[in-house]
Amino acid sequence: MKYCVTINDKRYEIEVERGDATIVSTTEIPLGAVENKNPVNLQTAATSVTPKVIETPEQITEESPGVGREVVKAPMAGGITDIKVSVGSSVRIGDTLIILEAMKMENDITAHVDGIVTEIKVTRGENVSVGDVLVVLK
Repeated sequence: MKYCVTINDKRYEIEVERGDATIVSTTEIPLGAVENKNPVNLQTAATSVTPKVIETPEQITEESPGVGREVVKAPMAGGITDIKVSVGSSVRIGDTLIILEAMKMENDITAHVDGIVTEIKVTRGENVSVGDVLVVLK
């Protein structure tokens, strides 16, 4: 099957055959000329690409009940291999809170704000889904 995907003003024609994805051609698109008639799930179209996990505000959000509480959510499904903090720990932006294994890769889940760990919602060895709350900070 062939797919056309547009990323950062470049259009990629991708051919997927039996789980292998190959880029057939790449073309630059003038700004404003991007048309998205058939959206493609990039995860299934480009199976040979290994994504780098970057935490974004959509994955880490503030929990509405309880002013000043910040939650750290799982950006992907996987297993908890290590918990680097404990309740009462003081953390700074970028400190590793949890090690999450997904697709045989260990991913550091880090603090997005300075704060104090008030709750740890997971245990070592537990499997989590995307969006599950891992840690609550205050």
